[in-house]
Amino acid sequence: MTAAPLFPGFDGLMTLSRREGVDIRPTLLRVLTDLYVQTSAHSADEERQFVELTSRLIGQVDDATRAAVRARLAIYPATPAEVMDRLGLRRAHPGEPLPLAASIAAAPTDAPTVKPPTEAQLRMASNLAMRPNDAAEISDMFFTAGPGERALILHNLADTPLKASARIPAARAARALHILEMAAFAEDAENFALELGDALILPSRIATQVVTDPGGEPLACAAKALDMPSAIFQRVLLFLNPEFGSSVHNVYRLSRLYDRLSERSALVMLAAWRGSTMAVSRAKYRAALYDEERHRARAAGSHTRPAVQPGIAPAIRTGTDGSKR
Repeated sequence: MTAAPLFPGFDGLMTLSRREGVDIRPTLLRVLTDLYVQTSAHSADEERQFVELTSRLIGQVDDATRAAVRARLAIYPATPAEVMDRLGLRRAHPGEPLPLAASIAAAPTDAPTVKPPTEAQLRMASNLAMRPNDAAEISDMFFTAGPGERALILHNLADTPLKASARIPAARAARALHILEMAAFAEDAENFALELGDALILPSRIATQVVTDPGGEPLACAAKALDMPSAIFQRVLLFLNPEFGSSVHNVYRLSRLYDRLSERSALVMLAAWRGSTMAVSRAKYRAALYDEERHRARAAGSHTRPAVQPGIAPAIRTGTDGSKR
């Protein structure tokens, strides 16, 4: 005896599947699956028939149909075990948690080691040029400060974003160091200041102020800007000014300051000295231009055309015969 079909009308689909030249198997598997999942429970006979039919059709349909049927039966709780095995589905057990995606790897806690920037990189990154007035203020503040305050100013200049002067060319600095050392041995402060101003591109007024400063910190900045070796700087301190060099305290204090002084701080101070001369020049020429404009205004007012005074009639010329002309 033939087993009854699952649902009425199913015999027509089975008959259509046997016709030659018509591939009804993908449609049959889809319809069979849709009919089966519409009911939450099935009898043993219905389940057996479903397993027999789907087991034959699953291996004979295309991948798209097989994937669609697999998706429908994966969420159906009463899918037979044999069909699940044929479709590669895994039976869930009660209380079993759903599989979770793999956790994302945490970022490494150790930050990459960052190398500290070199002085050359700091100079390239520092592009805040000093205005002449600011440069003059820094220069005046440095010259009027005491020894402790000067050391603090130089220490802070190393981290300032102000643009430093360009490094003195090595050949020019080497020639200047030889001349400066000879001038110091001869106690010739005047020629020492001239050579220092020429090497650092400073006016004679600033160079003389640097050399003759009683504290010696400006001289240390100038020497560091020339990359003067520490031994030569100590000899300059001893011989350039005998009175200053005779004090062991002064020589020792400036030597320690010179060893701790960075090249960038010295070059920033050099930029301030150069900028202060521009501020002085602008102020001088601005006053001259102001006075000139004022004198021009006065001169223009004094050359106005005189007007005819009221009550004064113009003179009338008469001829020899008394007639008016």
